[in-house]
Amino acid sequence: MTIAYHAKIYVTLRPSVLDPAGTAVESGLEHLGYHNVSHVRIGKYIELTLTAEDESAAQKQLDVMCDKLLANTVIENYRFELLEVATVS
Repeated sequence: MTIAYHAKIYVTLRPSVLDPAGTAVESGLEHLGYHNVSHVRIGKYIELTLTAEDESAAQKQLDVMCDKLLANTVIENYRFELLEVATVS
């Protein structure tokens, strides 16, 4: 029996990495009159569905996906949320 999981993956730049896109957005917001906004950081959001034997196996698969493709772990951090959505026979 396998279980289907819905994953929400958040990829963000490491705090030590400069974020020119975040700086540009922050500047744009300031020009629009939002002077109360600071520390803007831009990242990626990914959703996917995967099947696995259990939650631990799904987490291991997601770690490998993120390490090998979805995140550049030299400059980015990632985290994910996992929700069981169905049992597949």
